[in-house]
Amino acid sequence: MMSIKKQFLKSKPECKVTFKFEKRADLSPTSVKVVGNFNDWNQQTDPMKQLKSGDHTQTIYLPSGSQIQFRYLVNDSIWLNDQDADSFIDAGMGNADKNSVLQL
Repeated sequence: MMSIKKQFLKSKPECKVTFKFEKRADLSPTSVKVVGNFNDWNQQTDPMKQLKSGDHTQTIYLPSGSQIQFRYLVNDSIWLNDQDADSFIDAGMGNADKNSVLQL
């Protein structure tokens, strides 16, 4: 299971977004990354922090008023969406793949 927490900052036009990728019995993630248009889909981005529970978490500051597309990259090979995203959009890959979308 995955989750997203948004906190809009009063002092800046930014939103503090905390992504959480919970440990799953069907996956053994050694690496989980949040990859999206906010980081030019850079697959070499820093991985999420792994907690003692086996969950992974990362906090990113993003511009308020923006729309970002993202996906989780697990073990550098498995792309997953977040069911808590605001919506989903065609990934433009010519198949049924979708990107998760956040409205900030």
